[in-house]
Amino acid sequence: MTILAGTSRGLFRFEDGLADGPAEGLAHGPADGLADGPAPALTPVLAERGVRELVTIGTTRYAGPSGGLFASADDGRTWRNAGLHGCAVWQVRASRDGKLIYAAAEPAALYRSSDAGAHWHTVDSFAAFPDAARWCVPVQPPQPARARALVVDQNDPRRLHVGVEVGGILRSADGGASWQLDLPGENPDIHMLCAHPADSAVLFASTGYGRLDGVAPMVEGNAGVFRSDDGGAHWQYAWHGVTPRYSRPMCIDPRPPYALTVASAPNAFSNSKEAGGAGAMLFRSDDRGATWRSLGDAAHTPSPANFHGLAPHPAAPGAVVVGTDTGEVWLVTGTGEWRRLATQLPTVLALLAN
Repeated sequence: MTILAGTSRGLFRFEDGLADGPAEGLAHGPADGLADGPAPALTPVLAERGVRELVTIGTTRYAGPSGGLFASADDGRTWRNAGLHGCAVWQVRASRDGKLIYAAAEPAALYRSSDAGAHWHTVDSFAAFPDAARWCVPVQPPQPARARALVVDQNDPRRLHVGVEVGGILRSADGGASWQLDLPGENPDIHMLCAHPADSAVLFASTGYGRLDGVAPMVEGNAGVFRSDDGGAHWQYAWHGVTPRYSRPMCIDPRPPYALTVASAPNAFSNSKEAGGAGAMLFRSDDRGATWRSLGDAAHTPSPANFHGLAPHPAAPGAVVVGTDTGEVWLVTGTGEWRRLATQLPTVLALLAN
């Protein structure tokens, strides 16, 4: 299995060929210092900072760092500039045939390619949406909003959903010619969006406490996971009784039972350097968010490190790979068993396992 780890200081590639091997089979990061050890220090295959997106479209891997879009045709060994220079690319998604590709970026913008990524064009109607001037990340001073979540309906590529932090979900049924704003539970703080692999009308959104005028009270209902059963027209809260509530990384397994895995923390700033640690948790649902169970083991209930990168494991249905703000990558099985795959990387922001 090849793993790509997007981090705050570049993109790293390593092989997990020791699934049942000893701890010395770990891949070590650039700060390791174990020059004479069994695993050489990793060096980035792409030096661009802030790699927050990793995705496979057809036979091409795409990476979205803070300075544009990059593509690889050799399983992540080498990379070329694929456009969108100067944009912080948060997510890339494509139609089923891969010919129509969209990229969501920061400052909040949407880009489209109709020739499999050879050329990109701004979706002007998205930026011109009447509420766009109010979108922001409400820190002091306010930061530009981020279009960080994206769903392209695999049965009808004209149906789009773009999640904005902080702004809401823009929904289009005509390929972006027109848009409608949706606010799950009146919450505009959208982090991730996933469509159910077997039913594209079922959508999931992970959300936080951010509001256009500040921060919402940290009570149930104001952050967590929402589900829509009708393509985003209506949303229901799917995080009842689950803590911590601030949900951000989320992925759904493409194979039955279509496990939905979500990482959460107490708030937007939870991190491993806090007294007592980040207090993060990892949860899984096999019934479309009706019920949840913890995937944490004794060392991760809660986790002292926060979780950022999260992706399905390619060989084990229900298993995931997860990355931390302490530079570790873990394999977590569907039954909550943890095995460390890499250590001493920079903060891990995105993962892709093939």
